[in-house]
Amino acid sequence: MASPADSETWMTLVVQPNDTNPLGTLHGGRLLYWMDECSSIAATKHSRAVVVTVSVDGVSFRHAIELGSVVTIRARVTRTFRTSMEVFVEVWAENIPRNQRIKCNEAYYTFVALDERKQPLVVPDVVPTNEEERRLFDGAMRRRQLRLILAGKLKAEDADALRALFMPENPDSKK
Repeated sequence: MASPADSETWMTLVVQPNDTNPLGTLHGGRLLYWMDECSSIAATKHSRAVVVTVSVDGVSFRHAIELGSVVTIRARVTRTFRTSMEVFVEVWAENIPRNQRIKCNEAYYTFVALDERKQPLVVPDVVPTNEEERRLFDGAMRRRQLRLILAGKLKAEDADALRALFMPENPDSKK
């Protein structure tokens, strides 16, 4: 077992001209690639195995990132589910001359660890150690169930974590 901090990974990059679109801002696809790289390192650190990206969800692009900005990406495993791991990724952009730093993006990536035969591998549990880690850990089951419903792998009525969130049991309804 390990804490999310054990898998924490930071990357820092500078947005170069070949990273930008005609508006002079970072291509969204380039940012997603950088986020995938950072989060896959976090998943590898946690599982000590080769990992593959299974899904990306909850991506939000809050602010465009300008040419010349310093991009800092933080990723850490929030929870594991037998062979898969959810990794939370956050992105900040910094304009050093202007002394401005802003959180621009975040997302949840899911990875599966593979053994040497390229078969899914059981991964160690994650044990949250602070309030933020517990919040991300607790929400991971709801996010997982939503991903499985959208993929057609889970029926909505079987999603107990989501049912508890949206339809809390009413003791009076059983009368």
